[in-house]
Amino acid sequence: MSRNLVHYDIVGSFLRPAELKQARADFAAKKISKDDLKKVEDEEIKKLVAKEEKAGLKIVTDGEFRRSYWHLDTFWGFGGIKHTKQEHGYFFHDEETRNDSAQVEGKIEFTGDHPDLEAFKYLKSITDSSDVTPRQSIPSPAQFYAELVRGPENVTAVKKFYSSEDELLDDISKAYRDLILALYDAGCRDVKLDDCTWGMVVDDDFWATMVKQGFDRDDLEKKYLRVNNGALVDLPDDLRVSTHICRGNYHSTWAAKGGYGPVAKYVFAQENVDAFYLEFDNKRSGSFDPIKEVPAGKEVVLGLVTSKKPELEKPDDLITRVKEAAQFHDLQELALSTQCGFASTEEGNQLTEEEQWKKIALVIDTAKQIWA
Repeated sequence: MSRNLVHYDIVGSFLRPAELKQARADFAAKKISKDDLKKVEDEEIKKLVAKEEKAGLKIVTDGEFRRSYWHLDTFWGFGGIKHTKQEHGYFFHDEETRNDSAQVEGKIEFTGDHPDLEAFKYLKSITDSSDVTPRQSIPSPAQFYAELVRGPENVTAVKKFYSSEDELLDDISKAYRDLILALYDAGCRDVKLDDCTWGMVVDDDFWATMVKQGFDRDDLEKKYLRVNNGALVDLPDDLRVSTHICRGNYHSTWAAKGGYGPVAKYVFAQENVDAFYLEFDNKRSGSFDPIKEVPAGKEVVLGLVTSKKPELEKPDDLITRVKEAAQFHDLQELALSTQCGFASTEEGNQLTEEEQWKKIALVIDTAKQIWA
């Protein structure tokens, strides 16, 4: 698809305002109704979008204000999936997350009624009179698959309803494609697939543990590519699909390390998306060299500004790094962003809302210097 590149962007999640946090706590304590919570969500999303537009962003999101997690809420919205708890959450560098999970309880399907679809419809309604593009971010199909086989209980549940992995992967792809088409019918022209699976695959320490559990790295990469691309077949030409590849972002901590080299020949060279949003804000992320595998004509959005810390990067340093990346991918097909969102879960990262907006201003101002 053709598109005039803006050259600056965001990943999508924003720190939850105090009013929203209080409303979610009151709803959990059964002090307010679901409708009452929705009213607060609507109002806070409206305020957020106004701030995004004022900041100069051309692509806006609802901040993921209706979600607890960047990924699990989407999974729970599909038919055949139930909300479960595991013995442990996800293990990050300094913390363990909450222990929620998603588990198969029937054949997986998009039922036509999904929280992400309803969330987008509201975002669309409040941006119709402006010139910004409303984006819907959803976790990738590969991320869904990874959750469904996370731990023995989830694997056992899958085997009750699926006789083969081929059937499971096909159903995941179809459910996702149906959701994407429903979003398109609701007016969505920008969908982003958030994906930590590739970021985990590149971590050698993580893989030492996975090998002990019987996983094969090459085989899993092929499955991830298959299930993602299976959801992206025969989509409308005017729908921009991108993917954000991350190594974990929870309360300013991280889950994995390693450069993109081991997965570049799969995801960069072969995934059927228009743009790649990539984490490059620290030494854990490796060099820019792997982005040479991204085909010409596709955008690479460099996540050089960290969303994990309040300290502002120096514009000159960012400009230098963008020029380094341009040795491996055309400068005119590069863009600048934060490496991830500011609140992949409702806990949020350890910085203030004011510091969050300063980060975004830095991205925009620096990009305008590079791509004047």
